[in-house]
Amino acid sequence: MPRINVGSWADTCVEWLRHHLTWLFDFVSHVLTDMYNGIEAVLTAPHPLLLMGIFAVLAWWLRGLPAAVLTFAGFALIDSIQQWEATMQSLALVLVACIITVVVAVPLGIWAARNRAVGGALRPVLDLMQTMPAMVYLIPGILFFGIGVMPGMVATIIFSMPPAVRMTELGIRQVDGELVEAAEAFGTHPRRTLFRVQLPLALPTIMAGINQVIMLALSMVVIAGMVGAEGLGSSVYNAVSSVNVALGFEAGLAVVILAMYLDRMTGALNERVSPLGRRALAKAQAALGGLKFLYWKPATSVAMAGVVVLALVAGGLNVFGKDGAKTDGGGRPITLGYVNWDEGKATTYLWKEILEQRGFKPKAQALEAGALFTGQARGDVDVQTNAWLPTTHAEYYKKYKDKLEDLGAWYDKTSLEIAVPSYMKDIKTLDDLKGRAGEFGGKITGIEPGAGEMKILKGKVLGDYGLDGEYKVAESSTASMLTELDRAYAAKKPIAVTLWSPHWAYDKYDLTKLEDPKGSFGSGDSLHLLGRKGFAKDEPQVAKWMKNFHLDEKQLTSLENAVKSAGEGHEQDGVRTWLKKNPGLVDTFAPSANVSYAKGKDAGAAPNIGYPAWDEGIATTYLWKNVLEKRGYKPTVRNLDVGPMWTGLSSGQIDVEFDGWLPVAQKQYWDQYKDDLVDVGAWYDKTSLEIAVPSYVKGVKTLDDLREHRDEFKGKIIGIEPGTGEMKRLKSTVAPAYGLEDFQVTEAGTSSMLAELDRAYAKKEPIAVVLWSPHWAYSKYDLTKLADPQHTWGDNNQIKTLGHKSFPEKFPEFNGWLKNWKMTPDELGSLEKDIQDAGKGHENDGVEKWIADHPGIVDKMAPVK
Repeated sequence: MPRINVGSWADTCVEWLRHHLTWLFDFVSHVLTDMYNGIEAVLTAPHPLLLMGIFAVLAWWLRGLPAAVLTFAGFALIDSIQQWEATMQSLALVLVACIITVVVAVPLGIWAARNRAVGGALRPVLDLMQTMPAMVYLIPGILFFGIGVMPGMVATIIFSMPPAVRMTELGIRQVDGELVEAAEAFGTHPRRTLFRVQLPLALPTIMAGINQVIMLALSMVVIAGMVGAEGLGSSVYNAVSSVNVALGFEAGLAVVILAMYLDRMTGALNERVSPLGRRALAKAQAALGGLKFLYWKPATSVAMAGVVVLALVAGGLNVFGKDGAKTDGGGRPITLGYVNWDEGKATTYLWKEILEQRGFKPKAQALEAGALFTGQARGDVDVQTNAWLPTTHAEYYKKYKDKLEDLGAWYDKTSLEIAVPSYMKDIKTLDDLKGRAGEFGGKITGIEPGAGEMKILKGKVLGDYGLDGEYKVAESSTASMLTELDRAYAAKKPIAVTLWSPHWAYDKYDLTKLEDPKGSFGSGDSLHLLGRKGFAKDEPQVAKWMKNFHLDEKQLTSLENAVKSAGEGHEQDGVRTWLKKNPGLVDTFAPSANVSYAKGKDAGAAPNIGYPAWDEGIATTYLWKNVLEKRGYKPTVRNLDVGPMWTGLSSGQIDVEFDGWLPVAQKQYWDQYKDDLVDVGAWYDKTSLEIAVPSYVKGVKTLDDLREHRDEFKGKIIGIEPGTGEMKRLKSTVAPAYGLEDFQVTEAGTSSMLAELDRAYAKKEPIAVVLWSPHWAYSKYDLTKLADPQHTWGDNNQIKTLGHKSFPEKFPEFNGWLKNWKMTPDELGSLEKDIQDAGKGHENDGVEKWIADHPGIVDKMAPVK
């Protein structure tokens, strides 16, 4: 028989509708989306326990005390398996779909019952709607409404509507005709007959139809997860696509609990609203005897009052009962003491800023060295950052070391010295100062009298070099010494000053460090953090941070300059300026799970991110989701097959995706949609596509070898998703080039391929799988990448970030971050491993662990200025 192109007709019809009724679809989408958002906000806003209480009160009102207890226990179980939010999203979707379905279906059923011609015309339409495979409705849903909640909701409405229409028609037709005739005989208007006689008597049947609508809607909501709808459907789809038994069981269990609750409650509602139902309920309760108290139901007014009270409490807690941001410090005070030296001031205010960001209340206090050590020994100062040991502050440390805790050196090695301007050509060592006091006005310009360097200078250095009676040490302060140096240097006058390294003065001025051939200043110090006795016990986390703290010379001198440039009284502003130029250092110095991140300038923006179920796609998507949330964004992530994702990306339903393999693997999609897309940039270079076999399979090193060993592999190559560019290239180019057309290529998905690889590898069986680099499988298994001497896989790919053409304008800050984002193979491999270890459904936990192991990565990826 000749082919009848019914499918083409349907396609043409859909295209016509898309082009001529866009305004209608936009209107429907707007209405249904607003309804869904409103109901979802109501369901997700309260604390789960309070909403459980509301559900339990409704169950008590409808079915009695045992039902209330079971309701609370069931929803508590959903919360305990971390499916609460997804369940509420599914419930919102079901409620919207059912409201629309009932509003449309009941009048249609009434019309069909009262007009046989209408009933006859509706019957085949309802048959078509009810018997058409449910997933088929998703196809036009995507075309008309894009991906996400809307196609799932519309498909749910269409699929679940027939039972409501049929049961409404049946219920009205089954009303005793004599009752209708009696009403008409007394002159009752047909409308009053419908509302006073037919509908009340048909209500049990209509309610049964509504019950079926809810059950069908819930089943369809799960299927809608395939096109990016939120809720349990997304969880189920993720579990199926990744062959994750645990996630699938938990999501399925949540679906069962929700379905049982909705089924029992809608079934019991008939007993409350129907006259026949109330009569049957009264008879049933009379027969209970001594167990009647278990099934006592509160009056409607009492139940509603309980619901209202719980709702008000829930709303109140949502607004006023939010906990403050969790911090490490909890507002505890810490006193930081410092000698007013540049490195001491700079590092003290650096730690003051760090501790404030971690929730402490630090206080910075400048003291003379003697007062600082004495006060710390008494417990008045918790920490100092600038103890020069073992030489400069040896006297103080020896005196108080039993009352102090050495938290470790953060800089090594320092030096103490006397310095002169380099225009004094003939002075290179401390010996050269002897007999030249007249040139220097008989003095060496010093710093604070309590400083260890000053004690060493006066107590040892001057004597060792015979300078005691010739030079006087002018005691002042570090600031005064630097002022004198600046004035003398500007006038090209001789001056000798006490200095130390590192110090920014060596960058600003051309100075000569006078050599110390006798070693009187000592061999050099390390800069230590010292805590009072018991500090590490009282603040173990802070002590741990400080023990791991290190700065190099470039970091320290730039920090000193930033603090100095900010000016006196604005030291912390200088530190903040420096930290902005060195993003991520706070997390490096004080890693914490309770970090409070600065918000981005586009905080509140809600980009839609799509990803295929490939390891690098999952890893980078959840990484950026986490980073964006830390910056105050509200991203939505959707797991989609490659084809729907590119379609959604081109239409703007998806704003961005991070797994574009170009220029080869996904070339056909890029060529088709590139006019609607923007290439944000490559974040990984270079990838490769390949077929891999276990290394225990000897003699198979190239694709030519694979052909020759066909029987050994049972003529089969284990592939991945059928819509991927790699699979298409394998069939169209690679297989013909190497004579592999007679191999069967399976298309069960990436997770199934990896499961097959694991099973075969454990049994040492030959297996050929479609793989790519980078992939964690090469770390877990000893595999051979089959060489491609004909280069049929094409050039290596880069992994690119691709966005809809409106993406840079809609999300300029996010777009800027992505342009500068790169990942190394080690970073990507460790991220994928952490997510694998966390398990499906816990990707965010894996990302959090990876971020904790890579301090500063958030500021590196998404710097906030």
